[in-house]
Amino acid sequence: MLLSNLDLLATAPGGVARLRELILTLAVQGKLVPQDPADEPAGVLLQKIRAEKDRLIAEGKSKRDKPLAEIAEEEKPFELPQTWEWAPLGEVVEIVRGITFPANEKTKEEAPGRIACLRTANVQEQIEWDDLLFIAESFVGREDQKLQLHDIVMSMANSRELVGKVALVKQIPHSQATFGGFLGVLRPWQLEPRFVMALLRTPYARSTLIDSASQTTNIANVSLGKLRPLAFPVPPLAEQSRIVTRVEELMRLCDALQAKGQLQATQHAQLVSTLLGTLTASATPEELAENWQRVAQHFDLLLDRPEAIDALEQTLLQLAVRGLLVPQDPTDEPASILLARMCTEKDRLIAIGQIKRDKPLPPITDEEKPFELPVGWEWVRLGEIVLISSGVTLGRKTAIPSPVSLPYLRVANVQRWHLNLSSMKEVVIDQSELARFQLLNGDLLITEGGDWDKVGRTAIWRDELQTCLHQNHVFKARGISTVWNPIWAELYLNSAVARAYFASSAKQTTNLASINMTQLKDCAFPVPPLAEQSRIVARVTALRRLCADLRQRLAEREAVQARLAEALVHEVSLA
Repeated sequence: MLLSNLDLLATAPGGVARLRELILTLAVQGKLVPQDPADEPAGVLLQKIRAEKDRLIAEGKSKRDKPLAEIAEEEKPFELPQTWEWAPLGEVVEIVRGITFPANEKTKEEAPGRIACLRTANVQEQIEWDDLLFIAESFVGREDQKLQLHDIVMSMANSRELVGKVALVKQIPHSQATFGGFLGVLRPWQLEPRFVMALLRTPYARSTLIDSASQTTNIANVSLGKLRPLAFPVPPLAEQSRIVTRVEELMRLCDALQAKGQLQATQHAQLVSTLLGTLTASATPEELAENWQRVAQHFDLLLDRPEAIDALEQTLLQLAVRGLLVPQDPTDEPASILLARMCTEKDRLIAIGQIKRDKPLPPITDEEKPFELPVGWEWVRLGEIVLISSGVTLGRKTAIPSPVSLPYLRVANVQRWHLNLSSMKEVVIDQSELARFQLLNGDLLITEGGDWDKVGRTAIWRDELQTCLHQNHVFKARGISTVWNPIWAELYLNSAVARAYFASSAKQTTNLASINMTQLKDCAFPVPPLAEQSRIVARVTALRRLCADLRQRLAEREAVQARLAEALVHEVSLA
């Protein structure tokens, strides 16, 4: 049943990872390979382990641990085959904690008298040996704190998701190596180490260790007191070998399925990029209509992944801002007349002292224009048609004569296309500053920066709160004239064209980027006829709603796949 349903499991969301978990679960429950009645039973193996431990204790080579209680019936998570036995983990493996040393004693360079030391970051799917610490060998107090081949290294202190993570020592590329205090080593007594590894990677063991770990603010810790009593299923030694052979064979199959899925994802992304590229290469609405018909025939193949729908939506925005998404109407009043009315209104407001005259912005050069405009459109700089202002600076030390505490928007509140008002904060300003920082219906909110995706993120204020301000890392852009469509501006500033401008203009540090007010004002901004702006906005709104519907249907389909895969996993594990 497992092999016959691989396609379902592999294509479900997270399917290959679930398949790996299922293989390990079946392995440690004795359901992956048949039992052989001729095998020496696990009870005999446990007697040999106890005899070996008693001999080493008698010779002074090992210390006697505190005895562990037998596994009670209610502690057994599943039924075992007849020849298997339950034992506490601490009875069948030796557990050694890592060494401690002062922080100033570690180096990244190997030197005489120093020993390689593993740390938490080295414990991945396998031991990674390329980023080691080296410490003085004198910090290794006991011989058993030196790594041995086939040791299982466990992360004893880590984040909650990673605590208890294990990797097998298959090689030691240094003459000697040890391990740090956040790690522990498990050395199986006469057991197949790869079987112990399989058990420790099962959902059963992982969840048990995570749930029993003590938790501080950021770190979870697995104690020996919780690790040693872990219920461990012990198969006959011969069966352990057969199990790990089968596990490794099936894991290679999972590797192939994962590689196939990654290749398919890459090929699919290339196909989507190529076909959507034919749309953006269209020079006229008529040419776009022809190309759209060709591409639309393959939408069932293209739009079967969330990232493909994202790419389609970005393509539609790119077509919209270039004037290719709706046909032009020669009877529309051209943008030049609209801009003249805006200019007249701006001069009037300056004359009555309502706004100040800014320093004139330079003309837009041909090199700055990202694309050719349709007839009737015009290029302007954003600062010529809107008033752009900064917000409240937090933590001001000056006295506030008439204080008032009001909610304000931070960068985190301003997403693309929408505002997230779930975690609002308040700031105290003087009553006289309210008109300067208060948001009005239709204001554009544009983020100054942060990580790359946050630069120039734009949303519209639609009076979501009665009174609200904005902080100085969020610009406010307000139309000068009533003949202004903020939704068109939001559409353009969130498009790939504007985002490319912000990326190229932003001040950059290692991980952050930001734009200043001058760069925002200088942004080249296309102005269509006002009537065409409305048609474009309506068309984009409808198409974005369609994309949202496609995402919803895809999510529902993936949820069904996940439930089917879950049912299959459950059925197989109970078989």
